Order: sequence, then C-alpha cells, then structure tokens
Amino acid sequence: MEVILMNKNTEVLIAEYNTKLKGFEEIIEYKNTEYAPVIIKNSIGTDKDVTIELSKWFRGRGIPNHRDNLEMLLARLNITMPEELLDKVFGLSLSDQYWIKPTNSNIKYKDINFFENDFDSFEFTEAAFSNKGRSMSEESLKTPNNTTDGMLKKSWVIKDGKRYLLKGGFRNELMQPFNEVLASMICERLGFAHVVYTLEILKEKVVSSCECFINTDTEYVPAYQVLSGTDRKYAAGDYETYISILEKNGITNAREKLNNMFILDYIMLNEDRHLNNFGIVRDVNTLEWLDLAPIFDTGESLGIVSYDSDEIIINGQGKFFYNVDSFEDIIKNMDNLKRIDVSKLDDVVREFDNLLHQYQNITNLSDNHIQKICSLLYSRINRLKSVI
Repeated sequence: MEVILMNKNTEVLIAEYNTKLKGFEEIIEYKNTEYAPVIIKNSIGTDKDVTIELSKWFRGRGIPNHRDNLEMLLARLNITMPEELLDKVFGLSLSDQYWIKPTNSNIKYKDINFFENDFDSFEFTEAAFSNKGRSMSEESLKTPNNTTDGMLKKSWVIKDGKRYLLKGGFRNELMQPFNEVLASMICERLGFAHVVYTLEILKEKVVSSCECFINTDTEYVPAYQVLSGTDRKYAAGDYETYISILEKNGITNAREKLNNMFILDYIMLNEDRHLNNFGIVRDVNTLEWLDLAPIFDTGESLGIVSYDSDEIIINGQGKFFYNVDSFEDIIKNMDNLKRIDVSKLDDVVREFDNLLHQYQNITNLSDNHIQKICSLLYSRINRLKSVI
C-alpha cells in the first residue's frame, strides 16, 4: 500500500507500506525531510538504509513486547501481536503529530488526531488493568493507547477535556506510582521543570496519573533520536555531545536543566533513566527546539535490595547515557551543585511517609516497610547535602 508519512499537515515522504509486516518496503519520494522524525532525518545521506530505519521507528511506536501481562492484553484486544494496533489509527500518538496517510485518502489531520478529537478508552483501560477484563470491540481500538511504550500497564484517558496517562506498577511492585509522586514533590521544592503526578485508585490498585505535556503544535523527541546522528562515545563524552547539540539548536541553560534531572535521579536512586525517557520538545510547525522535556518517568527508584534493623543495603546503579554507572560517579559530572538548596527537602520525608500510610489499606505495605523506604529517602537527601 502506498502511503504518505505526515507530520501534522506536512508531507514528509511517500513510501510503500506492507500492512502484513507493519513495515516499509521502499521509499518512493522524499518531500519535506526537515519535518521527518529526527532519527530519520539523521539517517538520510548516510550509509544507513533509511527504509529499514523508518520501519524500526514506526514499529517502535507500538506497545513493546515486554509490556507487563502482554499476552493477556493481546487476548482481550483480539490480536496476536501489538504491531497490529498501529494500523487502527494511522499510527497516531499523543507524543507527536506523525501519522500514515494512504495516498488515495482525503482524510485530514484535524479530523483524526487525539489532541482535538475525543476517544473512549474505557474498554482499553479495563483490558489493561482489570483482573477480569473482557474482549474489546473494534471501535474501542481507535485510541492513542495503541502507541504507548514502556513495560508498565498504562492507558490514556480524558478528564475535563485534558489527556491524562494512567500508569500502574510492574507486576507485584507497588512503589512506581508513589515514586512518580515523590519525584513531583522533590522537583516542586527544588524548582525543577517536571511533569506533575498524582495518585488514583483503579481496579483496587494505586496508579499514577499525569497530564500530557505535548499538544497539537509540539512533539517529544527522545534523547536517543537527538544523539542518532553522532558517534557513540564514553558516558561523559555523550553527555557533553548531547548538551552541545541542544545549545546549537537554541535551548538555553541546557546543562543546568539536564543536571537537575540527574540530581533528582541521585536522590531517588532512579535506575531507569534510559535514552527514551528524557529528551526535548520541538515545535512541529516551525521546527524550533523549544526546551528540554519536563522531567518524567522516575518510577523505578528507591529499590531496596535488602535491609536489617541497622542498615539499608543498596545495590543499584544509574543510567548515564549509554553507560550504567554508580550514582556517585554520575553525580561527579554535574556542575554547580551549590546552587541547590537541599534544605527545601527537609519536610519531604514526612510528607512521603504520610502518603504511603494514606494508601496502606490498599497496598498492604507494612509499617516497617514504609519506615525503611523513608529512612532510605532521608539518607539520600543527607547524602546530597554531603556531596554539595
């Protein structure tokens, strides 16, 4: 099938799309490549096969094969693989404005995008989060939930006309939603730009909720795409290269804002700051790089490996671009730490303790477990004080 890759209302390229394999077989004509996904634009004119890169990018928009309870979700969706969902809604997402338009179609972006057009996510939310669940209708598959990444159960919903992402914990892990809210608490106190997370009860489980930070005029470009046109280096080299690219594209205070994210990760022992959960926001109309994306996705934090009555033993490491390093090594790359007023965090342990106890009847976390988590948080805040 011949299709046009669109960025909102702009034609990017024309290609032959295989509906069975969910991939592209041939690029027929380039149109406005400056409006292409950054990773595709960076592939053009290199020794990379752009058609293969385009297929990888497109398939990567779908639900990943490592999604929690994926087999159950696929059964309820009446499909055999998550890539089948991409064709249900032209590959549309709530992270950007890209979509696939058949060349013989007159369909308009304004009539189908999920920023301006409502969608019913009730059945998908049931399928993703309910222990009972049920099979979904074909109509209910026309949602932005078809293009969500990550391992956690999640669902886009509409509340008061705004788009919110609900996200649960992984398998039997309860802390991810609470860690997202904790990250909001810390960022708010330290003045870091961030996505605001709150908690909700869904199917007798605690989930996090956050509003979409992208709109009809912007797109989220993850860091792996920003770096796609560069040679891979050692961690500090990737860090400096990334900052240099941001500054060259007009993002001010790039180093300080990136530092803020890694400082948060240091406090929270976030082990999952991979290159897909931080990046930049770009204007899809002018292609201007507007700013770093607000800090989000900090759920995989405060992982206690073992503890006794006297100490907490941590065996975690953080991600620093392509490397996995100790948090102590990562923090050494951060500049001007003295600008951080850590005293603003003096009440955050108490507030987090209250939050964990507030939902204790649902999570069944013991008082001892909560106390150990809060002790770890207290020790991390003090550790940052000592580093500064």
